Amino acid sequence: MQLLEEKIKREGQVLGDSILKVDQFLTHQVDSELMQAIGQTFAEACANKNVTKVVTIEASGIAPALYTAQALGVPMVFAKKAKNITMNEGILTTEVYSFTKQVTSQVSIASKFLSQEDRVLIIDDFLANGQAALGLIDLIEQAGASVVGVGIVIEKSFQDGRTLLEEAGHRVLSLARILRFENSEVVFAPADL
Repeated sequence: MQLLEEKIKREGQVLGDSILKVDQFLTHQVDSELMQAIGQTFAEACANKNVTKVVTIEASGIAPALYTAQALGVPMVFAKKAKNITMNEGILTTEVYSFTKQVTSQVSIASKFLSQEDRVLIIDDFLANGQAALGLIDLIEQAGASVVGVGIVIEKSFQDGRTLLEEAGHRVLSLARILRFENSEVVFAPADL
């Protein structure tokens, strides 16, 4: 997605050899026009998949997932990283390791929001080692629902997330694929969409 790649080049910051900071438009402050374009792109790519729900994990995946759900005309559900006192029955849980935060979190979705009839599109902000997506897949499968694809805003293609997801039989759709960081610049690989 050319618009996204241009935004990354203009506003993203390369930190070291594996971190891209995009807090100007995705992970802290959100560019709503860009998110709307992202949502429309994912929706068009999955128009024939009969998606009934869009699922993400809090927090930075919520904006692109919400715009995707809106474009598809379906609900968006997000996995919570901390259960609150109102989540007291029928809870699906799994553990997810965050590459960026270097912590393992227990994430949860109330089972009433997913059913065996659901065809789920996962949307997330980043794909690095694939653990967030694999955790969401686990939650969706616990509910008996099926995953129709994994939509990623920014993929770090130099890490093994895509390989893990594809080896597990899941379709990955990335809007921007980073091949490597070179002299504090982003080098892109061809994107899926």
